[in-house]
Amino acid sequence: MVEGKGGHHRVVPVANRFFDALGAYLHDERPAGAGTDRVFVVLKGPRRGLPLSAEGLDEILAGARRRAGLEHATCHELRHTCLTRLREAGMALEAVQAQAGHLSIESTRVYLHLANDWLAGEYRRAAELIDADTAAVAEMLAVQTVAVR
Repeated sequence: MVEGKGGHHRVVPVANRFFDALGAYLHDERPAGAGTDRVFVVLKGPRRGLPLSAEGLDEILAGARRRAGLEHATCHELRHTCLTRLREAGMALEAVQAQAGHLSIESTRVYLHLANDWLAGEYRRAAELIDADTAAVAEMLAVQTVAVR
């Protein structure tokens, strides 16, 4: 196990499709004679086969960002987006804290407002459905009242 920032262990859940993509990378792209046990290595240039550095990852991400026409997409922004999506999907704030590796819940509180925004949106959506159902019921009752007369 590798330690993350601050020497803390990180748990990274992954989907099965990650392993498919990883297998394809190892089989098709990673140089066979890479001089490291690191999974991700430099694929081009004089450093080919050497461990991929943080700066190298930033370069790869910058290229992908340019090709996608995005202004923003740093590793930190991708991390924040992932944690935001987890929170929006209903993950408990404490679980987001554990996933983020935050020692203090205060560091995770930035994701708390998302629950309020999400809840307000869900309330509005439900209220619209209730209003639509109420209107449909009123119309149905009006038709029945006319039919009975």
